Amino acid sequence: MTKARLDSLTMLILGSFFFVAIGVAMELTNPLGMTDFQELYYGSRTVAQHHDPYQPDDVAAVYRAQEGSLPDDSGVSHTKRLIVFVCSNLPTTLLLVAPLAALPWKVAVVLWMSLIAAAFIFACFQIWGLGVETAPHLYGGLIALLLVNSGLLLCAGNTAGLVVSLSVIAVCCFLRNRFVLLGVLCLAIALAMKPHDAGPVWLYFLLAGGVHRRRALQVLVWTVVLAVVAVFWLSHSAPHWPQEYHANLHAAMSSGGRDNPGPTTQGGRGIGQVISLQAILSLIWDNPWFYNLTTWLLCGPLILVWCIRTLRVAFSPRMAWLALAAISALAMVPFYHRTYDARLLLLAVPACAIMWNERGAFGRSALGLTLTAIVLTGDLFWVVLFQITHYSGASVVFGMIPAPLILLAAGVFYLWIYLKPPPDRAASTQSPSQSLC
Repeated sequence: MTKARLDSLTMLILGSFFFVAIGVAMELTNPLGMTDFQELYYGSRTVAQHHDPYQPDDVAAVYRAQEGSLPDDSGVSHTKRLIVFVCSNLPTTLLLVAPLAALPWKVAVVLWMSLIAAAFIFACFQIWGLGVETAPHLYGGLIALLLVNSGLLLCAGNTAGLVVSLSVIAVCCFLRNRFVLLGVLCLAIALAMKPHDAGPVWLYFLLAGGVHRRRALQVLVWTVVLAVVAVFWLSHSAPHWPQEYHANLHAAMSSGGRDNPGPTTQGGRGIGQVISLQAILSLIWDNPWFYNLTTWLLCGPLILVWCIRTLRVAFSPRMAWLALAAISALAMVPFYHRTYDARLLLLAVPACAIMWNERGAFGRSALGLTLTAIVLTGDLFWVVLFQITHYSGASVVFGMIPAPLILLAAGVFYLWIYLKPPPDRAASTQSPSQSLC
């Protein structure tokens, strides 16, 4: 093992250690720690007890039966009530979490955190192993920084921790052409749990054509199977679940709701803030018609261009990683996402390494944008800032601005590189990107 590779491995191991340590510390000290998992846990238990998980009163009854009392309706407890009792997870997610929901809470929460930690670290090692020989320090440094900035994945217990990990593992399986069935199952589970996170990854393979399209269609079949089983499992307890699910989403996204991107949001700001472009535009005019339409007028053409390019370009490892880097950033901007969803930027590391190894201004720009995106969508920068400012109104409101802008900038940059032809055919076939698969 070369010294550079050993240094890179050391950074990765240290990053993994601090990821777990910081995540556990955040969960133990945050009064809202694991509330996202509580929503899943009690929603799934509600179905198991033949009640409706999309009726807050039914979920509250199951919660009270286990905990002995309900959180009060003030302060942090009020936010907890909004998260835990108003279920906005798909039936497929509730079904997949059902085995854990059958266990006592203390056992389930440890297993869930362990599952997220193991899956995310494994995904990071998979990406690292693809290109460590070509850019060891860049891979080790960026992935370690991403790990250290991802403690919220463990603290909140949101499904994003598992979905992002499974999506990245699937990409590595497909592009390496190894353990393809595992990749299909991983991406199907991710797509069934959080389609707005795993969907862009699935869309790339669908549009890439050839064997990749066949794999995307296999993923879709397994996702549909999971959806059919989940709906059948749920329909006895909640025959009107589509309308109730839509009502819960509407309540969460409406003015003052927990997921609303506007200034009146009850949960969209702070460390786990909303990072979609609507959060910035709502500061200009807090009107969903305005900020949703404007966001799509800005981002829709970019995503359309990406789709057309993916349909037309010949597959190569270099182009695959550039495509995934572009969409992993762009897809965060027009849809509802929070900072923990942006861990999908792990897919931008190989593209950054490719550009860095090709040298020049593009390489420096790729490193600068990717590094900044990891920092501004991570945890540590915002933890420090909000501790210094004591969560003052100005810092919390205007803290929403940098993350969407850097994601948009990184997405546009990688899209621009994706649209450019490779330097030359010989260089592209012998470039460092070839060793990434």
